[in-house]
Amino acid sequence: FFNNKRKQKERETTIQSPPPPLSLSLLHIISFWKMNPNASTFVPKFGMGAPPVSSPPQTDAAAPKEPHVYKPLTLTLSSPKKAEESSPKENQKEVPKVKESTQVPSPAPTKKEVPLEESVSKLELEDEDGPITEEERRELKRIAEEEGITEEELLKETGKEEEPEVKEALEDAREHLNVVFIGHVDAGKSTISGQILYATGKVDQRTIEKYEKESKDKNRESWFLAYIMDTNEEERAKGKTVEVGRATFETATKRYTILDAPGHKNYVPNMIGGASQADVGILVISAKKGEFESGFLKGGQTREHSVLSKTLGIKYLVVVINKMDDETVGWDKGRYDEIEGQLLPFLKGTGYNPKDVFFVPVSGLKGTGIKDDLPEGVAPWYKGKGLINTLDELKTIDRNSNFPLRLLISDKYKDRGYTCVMGKIEAGVVNKGDNLVIMPGKTPVEVMGIMLDETTSVKRAKPGENVRVFIKGIDEEAIHRGYVLCDAKQPVPCVTKFECQLAIVELLPTKSIFTNGYKGVIHSGMSEEECGVVVLLDQLDNKTLKSVKKKPAFVKEKQLARAILEVANPLPCEIFTDVPQLGRFTFRDSGKTIAIGKILGFGPKKATN
Repeated sequence: FFNNKRKQKERETTIQSPPPPLSLSLLHIISFWKMNPNASTFVPKFGMGAPPVSSPPQTDAAAPKEPHVYKPLTLTLSSPKKAEESSPKENQKEVPKVKESTQVPSPAPTKKEVPLEESVSKLELEDEDGPITEEERRELKRIAEEEGITEEELLKETGKEEEPEVKEALEDAREHLNVVFIGHVDAGKSTISGQILYATGKVDQRTIEKYEKESKDKNRESWFLAYIMDTNEEERAKGKTVEVGRATFETATKRYTILDAPGHKNYVPNMIGGASQADVGILVISAKKGEFESGFLKGGQTREHSVLSKTLGIKYLVVVINKMDDETVGWDKGRYDEIEGQLLPFLKGTGYNPKDVFFVPVSGLKGTGIKDDLPEGVAPWYKGKGLINTLDELKTIDRNSNFPLRLLISDKYKDRGYTCVMGKIEAGVVNKGDNLVIMPGKTPVEVMGIMLDETTSVKRAKPGENVRVFIKGIDEEAIHRGYVLCDAKQPVPCVTKFECQLAIVELLPTKSIFTNGYKGVIHSGMSEEECGVVVLLDQLDNKTLKSVKKKPAFVKEKQLARAILEVANPLPCEIFTDVPQLGRFTFRDSGKTIAIGKILGFGPKKATN
């Protein structure tokens, strides 16, 4: 685009303004982006085959030289035609001209010189949505290597971000599992999530090297794998996950959606939102001296996350004992047995069957025991599988495909003129072209497309899939997290009162008994609503679940009760026996989980139309 062999002291060049608008390829934009705006010479060469512009005649060496005045470089862009040289005028240096288009131009507005960078930023590309050619790809790679950035970042800089190619796939027979990473803060959840994606080929080596450099610049060399899941600057700066990260990977036998939940106690509501979508929980434990104890002691998130995972319907729990390579541990069998000996009885007390709990020792940072089984000699006392192989060997989970559609919405956005909702299908199936409703509100919508991930489109999705559904008939601002996309003829009930069974987990020191009128916040699916206890109906026996006392005045910790609760706004929910994932809830107060429960029946329904 410009002749870098000319020296700035030779001359200034301005470019004549041609009539029609310009159509540029990606190579043109990259060259604009790379151009030195302080250069005194700029020669347009539109079109890949345009001949070079010849140098102007040299000035007489004896002639006196006027002092050079640097002026802001301005550019008026022209049609992509070959450039021609104009004949030099008397006492004036030669100025390159662009051949005028044969088309009659539309009346142009008053000429106004625009700085180069502003011109490029306002440029409208005719081939903006076109595919990137091989020649453009090679040039893109070359410039990215020179700048030390990824090709994706360079595409963003040039304004032409590559759209992933969407392919319509046939129905995949492999089982799909939603896996949530839970556990105490700094146990290594994001690092292991990133290691899985790297090991399964979802992240390339160039991206890993970039993250290594970023983490080293921040004096956090061990955080680079966590950057794969922790994408915003707040999470990277603090080293703490805030929002639930989402990614996918697959093996020969199964497909997985990773949900990386935050471990800090301030973000437990976000963790609940992630765990409510999961089939399998991966409880990450740090084997490092002192770190396991701080997470497992009363008030640590290891305990609360374990209880919540069972409450939220997670069937299988894989306990990953991380940092086994730490110098305070050294793959010691005694440390592994100590952690397993304390955790297993506790997990059994929360309701897990020991047959559904698996322990796997790993090193998340080094990747040992993640993709493959442990190498020989590392931990000869461990006879089990590696993490991914353990997940592959889990038994198939039963899905409710005969029930009317229930898709729990976790997020939404606008794309290609349609509203896209994201979430897990808890029951039923969804087909392209279906006429459905969104509850609460009973807003009718039509399904325009279904995607399993960013590049795979399908015509039909089954229960258990975590999908993106493109719909029309509703604006994204009218949809909130916790809403349900459901069957039009049999929509999900939306109620303000319901009968439930409560298990009191832990009471606050300032509220040592659970009574009528107790106020708190209920988490059901992805919904979060203020609620209160209308009346305690029965105190139940912990083993037989039979009533031992009618209408008790209060119940205490570790006791069961049957009660009626009331919420402030209509809550989309189901009876537990019909759709367990929409029939469970958590009752919280002042940042602590007070009780867990399941819905037994409904009170009066509130109109939602």
